[in-house]
Amino acid sequence: MAIEYFSPSPLSHFDPADLLDVLSTGLVMLDAQLCVVYANVGAQDLLAVGLNQARGHPITELFEDSQALDLLLRRSLERGEPYSGHEIALIPRLKQGHREPVVVDVTVTPLEGQVTGTHLLLELADARTRQRISRESEMLSRLDGSRLMLRQLGHEIKNPLGGLRGAAQLLDRELHDGGLKEYTTVIINEADRLRALVDSMLGPSAPPQKVSVNIHELCEHVFHLLRSEAAAGITIERDYDPSLPNALFARNEIIQALLNVARNALQAVDPADGRVILRTRVLTNINISTVRHRLVANLQVEDNGHGVPQELQRSVFYPLVTSRSTGTGLGLAVAQDLVTRHRGIVEFESRPGHTVFSLLLPLEGAE
Repeated sequence: MAIEYFSPSPLSHFDPADLLDVLSTGLVMLDAQLCVVYANVGAQDLLAVGLNQARGHPITELFEDSQALDLLLRRSLERGEPYSGHEIALIPRLKQGHREPVVVDVTVTPLEGQVTGTHLLLELADARTRQRISRESEMLSRLDGSRLMLRQLGHEIKNPLGGLRGAAQLLDRELHDGGLKEYTTVIINEADRLRALVDSMLGPSAPPQKVSVNIHELCEHVFHLLRSEAAAGITIERDYDPSLPNALFARNEIIQALLNVARNALQAVDPADGRVILRTRVLTNINISTVRHRLVANLQVEDNGHGVPQELQRSVFYPLVTSRSTGTGLGLAVAQDLVTRHRGIVEFESRPGHTVFSLLLPLEGAE
């Protein structure tokens, strides 16, 4: 009689907790006193707390202000019914340094066991992605409207400017007094300046002519320009991701967009001890507005300046919006326009002493 030997199945050593840990959704098990019994990796990452730190502690003690979460949990516990809450902001107590609130969608489900008693299953989903998509869609919609208005306004301005400049040129030819010619020269030069200003507001009219480029070559070009413009006390650093592949971009447009953002950073920092960092990263499976992209280049400009004023944060990408008395308010508007022409977007986060602008560019034709 033949004897057959079988190797043990991999499932014989399978731990169900391993399956929960691969989920992006955060799962937390609470006992009847709302103390943490278990949290998967998704929940630990989302809430910035380890399981060993959280286990045995009431979940509401892990956050600065958890009144909304506490109300939801107790209601579900008392009534034995599932409840949900949207966009609940939680600030982890245990996270060191500057603590940004975590915004989550919450679903609470009561569980009854004959041995274990009443427990609550807490499902946590990061609501910031949905908020970002909604914010980007709103911003792009507004930018489309303002871009159309600017194009119409620009054409209305350029027509009389052309007539004004032509009349000044004719008058200049008729004048023989050198002193009077100075005035016509001023008129012609100012007309040219206004026309250049309008052209920069309108941006390119033709579709971008894309070629395969190394994004770091563009960053290096901007780096050398910044170094030549920066005051002696300003430090400019580079932090590049070598895995970033070549992709299709309109070279000059991306240089202009990155340069506009970086020059804003130079103007925001203290000339005596300012710091600007050019950083590149590769992001995977990222939504820009409502479109999902497999690979996205993230070009970041970080500075330690005064930050974007709170009252300007919702309108900073609109034309003619600036906090500087000598600024035109066109740099960021033009940068956003150039990046959106590549199906990307410019985002930022800012507080005094730390501002990061991110140019998110889909990597088309990545090599």
